[in-house]
Amino acid sequence: MTSKIDSIIEDFELLDNWDDRYRYLIELGRALPPFPEEQRSDRFKVQGCASQVWLVSEPAGGADDLRLAFHGDSDAHIVRGLVAILLAFYSDRTARDILAADPGAVFARIGLKDHLTPQRSNGLRSMVERIRADARAALEGAAA
Repeated sequence: MTSKIDSIIEDFELLDNWDDRYRYLIELGRALPPFPEEQRSDRFKVQGCASQVWLVSEPAGGADDLRLAFHGDSDAHIVRGLVAILLAFYSDRTARDILAADPGAVFARIGLKDHLTPQRSNGLRSMVERIRADARAALEGAAA
């Protein structure tokens, strides 16, 4: 069975030019489920992003199989697409897998690593760190 992130990678590889890839990235962002207005707060806002980005993690399971589901949004189209890719990569994985995973390899494979502005790259790093911080906090909470 192909995972959501594998499907996204395959779709990117089918697109020959960057105009099409950016359009696809925007489509991925538009396909995100609606984000609840009450979660557009400082509590869920990702610090270090030039655009506004909100990420919410929802842990489930016990200490041995603690999984996190994520949902998020951004006020910028391309960044919202980056959020969609990160959610496809990280959601429903164990907290330990999240901490061990390397999203940089995915972004390099689809070529985004070389086609993001420094500002978007910094924001992407901030989003990844936030997801990892949520995974660490969930693990600490499960161990307590």
